[in-house]
Amino acid sequence: METPTSLDERSILDEARQKAGLADFGDESFREPLRVLLAALDTEAGLFDFGRAAQRGRTVDLLVNRLRAEDAFRRHPEILDEEIGAPIVIVGLPRTGTTFLHRTLAQDPRLYSARWFECRYPAPFPGGTFGAADPRIAQAKAEVQTMLDGSPALAAIHPLDAMAPDEEILLLEHAFLSTVPESAANVPSYGRWLDAHDQTPGYRYLRKLLQLLQWQKKRAGQRAERWVLKTPHHLGHADVLLDVFPGALLVQTHRDPLESIPSLASMITALWVLAAEHVDPQVVGRLWNARMAAALRRCLAVRDRHPGCFVDVWYLDAVRDPVAQARRIYDAAGLVLTAEVERAMRAFMATSPREGRPPHQYALEEFGLTPESIARDFGEYRARFILDRRS
Repeated sequence: METPTSLDERSILDEARQKAGLADFGDESFREPLRVLLAALDTEAGLFDFGRAAQRGRTVDLLVNRLRAEDAFRRHPEILDEEIGAPIVIVGLPRTGTTFLHRTLAQDPRLYSARWFECRYPAPFPGGTFGAADPRIAQAKAEVQTMLDGSPALAAIHPLDAMAPDEEILLLEHAFLSTVPESAANVPSYGRWLDAHDQTPGYRYLRKLLQLLQWQKKRAGQRAERWVLKTPHHLGHADVLLDVFPGALLVQTHRDPLESIPSLASMITALWVLAAEHVDPQVVGRLWNARMAAALRRCLAVRDRHPGCFVDVWYLDAVRDPVAQARRIYDAAGLVLTAEVERAMRAFMATSPREGRPPHQYALEEFGLTPESIARDFGEYRARFILDRRS
């Protein structure tokens, strides 16, 4: 019988140092969440060996990225002088149109956005160049294709594209303070640890990585005014986000959880099967329903304290006329939606959507959820943002 792939912390750290040829990981606050995560992956997630190897490899990659980022900060201290202006940050439950809205806004050259390959590999590869010849691109494209081959259902759920703007939660992952691991495997003890600890170190590291990416973008010839970011993860940490990014405008997207939560559970199930031997969709449904309900409750409390920091976009409005919603966001952000940018947005919309992708099919009952349970768990949110718009 073969020995399972090791998820031992020391050996993973040593492999990362050897692979990068570097030793300084920077701020050591990542060590405790890393240790908790590895223990959960080892004992709770039910990974088959390919899944264990994939999780070890991803963890090594994250640590290599940290080592390379710290090396870049050391060699180019001007990176940390990069000013990160008040970003536009799209938040909302998953499956509420955040990706399409994000990619629509990202057509504006005045806004920086982080592409998937940059989120996955934020530090330059040794000897690598910026722009079209960047060696990170080929590696990221191969990784995306592996994911789609391993779980074909993903193609119907989320438009994975290594070159497209995507979620900076992949940057937060480098601090080992994110829900990315929970989207990949069943790691309940890690989730409980996250809920009990301050997320500020993760958001501070996110800011540093955005400085690193902004510095690279400038070297590649791109000059913009501010960032447009997007990840539903921020729902549960909007207060921390506003502390670390003063002046941020949070764009909250709205769709009835009766529609978005089962869609999310379907997506997470498709991700878990990449690594786990037995995936119970009902475990997925219960976990992510509870996590998103708690995140929304926290966000509502932050909204009550900082009402001027939010602008609301409803899913159906964004589907019907994304440019009109972009104009509302620009008005709130103090930006002008120029005719040139509107043309770029409409050109993206004409080539982007679901054409050629298979339909996303799922049923609420698969995930152990009922209309009554979702209505109960999201009662306050639905009363404030959903039910009135149905009447």
